[in-house]
Amino acid sequence: MDEIVFNRMLSNVQKPARYIGGELGAVMKEPDKVDIRFAFCFPDSYEIGMSSQATQIMYNVLNSDDSIWCERFFAPWFDMHEQMEKEDVPLFSLESRTPLYEFDVIGFTLQYEMSYTNVLYMLELGRVKLFAAERDENDPFVVAGGPCTCNPEPMADFFDMFALGDGEDIDNEICHCIAECRRKGMSRKEILIACSGIKGVYVPSLYDPQYLPDGRISGYSESDGAAPLPVAKRVILDMDSTPYPLNPIVPSMQVVHDRPSIEVLRGCIRGCRFCQAGFIYRPFRCKDASLICQQAKEIIDNTGYDEISLLSLSTSDHPQLEQMLDGLLDWTVDRKVNLSLPSLRVDSFTGTLAQKLRQVRESGLTFAAEAGTQRLRDVINKNITEEEILSGCRDAFMNGYSAVKLYFMMGLPTETDEDILGISALCQKIVDLYYSLPDKPKGKSVSVSASVSCFIPKPKTPFEFCGFNGVDELRRKQDLLIKSVRSRKITISWHDAKTSYIETVLAKGDRKVSRAVLAAYKAGAIFDGWNEGFDYDRWMQAFTDSGVDSGFYALRDRDPDETEPWDVVDYGVRKQFLRREYEKAMNAVTTPNCREQCSGCGVNLFTGRECFAER
Repeated sequence: MDEIVFNRMLSNVQKPARYIGGELGAVMKEPDKVDIRFAFCFPDSYEIGMSSQATQIMYNVLNSDDSIWCERFFAPWFDMHEQMEKEDVPLFSLESRTPLYEFDVIGFTLQYEMSYTNVLYMLELGRVKLFAAERDENDPFVVAGGPCTCNPEPMADFFDMFALGDGEDIDNEICHCIAECRRKGMSRKEILIACSGIKGVYVPSLYDPQYLPDGRISGYSESDGAAPLPVAKRVILDMDSTPYPLNPIVPSMQVVHDRPSIEVLRGCIRGCRFCQAGFIYRPFRCKDASLICQQAKEIIDNTGYDEISLLSLSTSDHPQLEQMLDGLLDWTVDRKVNLSLPSLRVDSFTGTLAQKLRQVRESGLTFAAEAGTQRLRDVINKNITEEEILSGCRDAFMNGYSAVKLYFMMGLPTETDEDILGISALCQKIVDLYYSLPDKPKGKSVSVSASVSCFIPKPKTPFEFCGFNGVDELRRKQDLLIKSVRSRKITISWHDAKTSYIETVLAKGDRKVSRAVLAAYKAGAIFDGWNEGFDYDRWMQAFTDSGVDSGFYALRDRDPDETEPWDVVDYGVRKQFLRREYEKAMNAVTTPNCREQCSGCGVNLFTGRECFAER
């Protein structure tokens, strides 16, 4: 790229640091000395993408291979998009400013459904054909990974292949397969068939969905006799030997999560019925406490940060939690390095843990109560009681904390107005608890914040059979909750029900929904996860124009025996188990966590070993 043009573009955007690259930890290689040039694409802004551990992990894994050079791409903000169009500049990498279309493999991480239009935005800006069927022998292979691939169908027409499950091995194998096939002179179709033989690779063009007259899916047919059906995800069982980015890229500007992370475990033992991550990341695997301490120290030494976050779905479920915290506090306290534990369960929060955290953490605490009444917490299998919530808050208050944030959802299956009012009632009990304690923090006022999201019934969970609660109904419930708050010590925030509705359609759609994604993008939809970009009416018009009945995907309850779009991929948890959990939910019957009793989800059969064989 011409340097004068580049500098002219940067001088006309609000945050030029998003596009300059050259950060500490960035990798440079010689293009003619690698077999595959890999474009890692995060379909959101630099601040979001560089906050994602997926970016750091995959960048490290791919660049650790001498035959691959991985470079980064992020979605240009509106002002940069305008400059690129004005200067006729295609989307370029941060490392070498090479256009996207010149890469061999383009890999997107799909972390959330509202980024789907940004995928098309980046492909078109990078001058890459949007539809996989239109790409020929000279075009890059476009691959997707990340949690949204547990239902790849709404984006299946745009991708050549999907990498399912843990990505530390699979992307490198795809690159090596493509390089080897090219050396043999194989066609694009033959390369795709060869890649479908890699465990965890789903090639949509090899599978055709079959539909019933009412629009439901009757099944899938596969066009190549060797292609598996369903396609099983990849699982890494040994977290201790898994490569981890110890010299991560240090962003050139402040990002959303402006601190490095150390992954302490993967998966979850809890079985909360609403939580997609808790099911698709099974089985539960943890990293040894001593290795966590060693890697955390090395990351801080290499980056110079004064804070590090412990990354997991539930850090307090690590079997060596006390040992891990003691090892970290041995050096973080003296070096004034803040330790962040964002995933603590309130029933695991003790006075001892509060004392340890206070040594390096001065901010408030966040707990996920999820529902305001015990009945509804039993429905969703949260497995915490009001007494445990209040006990955790009491331990926090008696150890110097005065601010507590609680996460809730509304629109959950079987929810009533009594459950909504239970949210404000629980918050008020926490406020009253604070003022009843003789040893509460001196001179401080209590603050209780409740963040209330709209429940989205996600695939691969026991609630995949449930419909979305509806925009109007959720707004009514939000008004009911807000009017029920009586104390100025309580703050309520909520999510936009309209965004959640669109997300539900994209999460539970089939290949027909891709028409609506394209129509929305062509109508101007980009950065749908941001207030600046999201337009509900534009999406609803896109559904109409593309002939997609959004309510069919989002609002209806589904027969547990129905074939779903996401049944084409296998994430280890059996559908029979999800049906059983759904039936138990409708009767408010709980299931013990995996350490207490195996619930027979099937993932141990999938991996070929007992879930807790190692620890």
